[in-house]
Amino acid sequence: MASDTSPKTTLWIGRVLSAVAILFLLFDGAMKLFKPALVVEATTRLGYSESSIIPIAVVLLAATVLYAIPRTAVLGAILLTGYLGGAVATHIRVSGSLFEILFPVIMGVFVWGGLYLRDARLRRLIPLHQGD
Repeated sequence: MASDTSPKTTLWIGRVLSAVAILFLLFDGAMKLFKPALVVEATTRLGYSESSIIPIAVVLLAATVLYAIPRTAVLGAILLTGYLGGAVATHIRVSGSLFEILFPVIMGVFVWGGLYLRDARLRRLIPLHQGD
């Protein structure tokens, strides 16, 4: 945390980053539950069967809910890291666009960046700057 940034500002930036990630991931998971044609087509184009869409949605929604609960946020972030890493690997495997490959990475940065800025315990565990 920069010395010119107040703890309150840092907390709010972390909350906004986390909220953006949570809202996107909940929307993505909900779309997978409803299985519109666009989701089915995209999933099968990536090499997954239509029958895998609901289990993928359940995993994504469960990890996102865990992340949204302060007490289990670190566990949720770890699970979301695995999920998002799978998304990156999938898009690399099918020669996806640079955006398709980097978007899950960006979501991971939002997940961990948001958690880092809103959780002092995590900042103590992983100091990104030298103490004064």
